[in-house]
Amino acid sequence: MKPTVGQTLPTRTIESVNAEKMKLLSALMRDPNPIHFDVASVEALGMGSRTVNQGPSNMAYVLSMLGEWAGGTDRITHYRFRFLGNVFAGERLEASGTVTSVEDVDDGLAVQCALSLTVVGGHEVLTGTGTVRLGKV
Repeated sequence: MKPTVGQTLPTRTIESVNAEKMKLLSALMRDPNPIHFDVASVEALGMGSRTVNQGPSNMAYVLSMLGEWAGGTDRITHYRFRFLGNVFAGERLEASGTVTSVEDVDDGLAVQCALSLTVVGGHEVLTGTGTVRLGKV
């Protein structure tokens, strides 16, 4: 089935952002910002009492959703995001998207999508676009 403009992508729900995984990712990325692993630092900044998820993790939630719909993350040819807010440990998230254009290209279809990451019951924390390349339908 050929994607159509306005088509909604299947959402991906992240049941709970894991604080321990944030800590591990900080070490792997050599990210010294203590808001990702030290609650006292978050509190000192007046941001509450839960650690803050890394931006690349938030993007990965959305890109995983897009790749799953497209048949693999290797089909993602371009993406661009704007960060709108923080994601805190324990929050439940929903990654979503909508097809905004479908273009015939030599080796298939170039499908552009509007993308979003939202705290369930809260606000949008990430918005952007992504393009995937699909085989001829």
